[in-house]
Amino acid sequence: MDKLISKLVGLGVPAVVLVIAMGTTGLSGAAAITAALASLGPFGMLGGIGTLGVITIISQGLSEYGFDAIFTALIKEFFKKGETKSSIYKKISKYPISKALKRKLKEELEKL
Repeated sequence: MDKLISKLVGLGVPAVVLVIAMGTTGLSGAAAITAALASLGPFGMLGGIGTLGVITIISQGLSEYGFDAIFTALIKEFFKKGETKSSIYKKISKYPISKALKRKLKEELEKL
């Protein structure tokens, strides 16, 4: 049941993004879909479709694991790839996330 809900949430977010983009075009029907897709990503409609695909993957991951787990995994991956703790610390400080999550990520970084 949880996996089903996760998949539905993942599919719902891109649909909401597309509907909002369609609403901003001022057009209707197929023209609105075409214009919305073209405005969502680079390289016209194909880029917009790709952007919606990326949004789907990200939203499914967030709904399944949560922000904390994803950001913690990112911090660990940066460290594995050879970045210094100070450069990762600077990245964490720039992220548009809550102070509590920043504090948690900095604590995780200290454990590495």
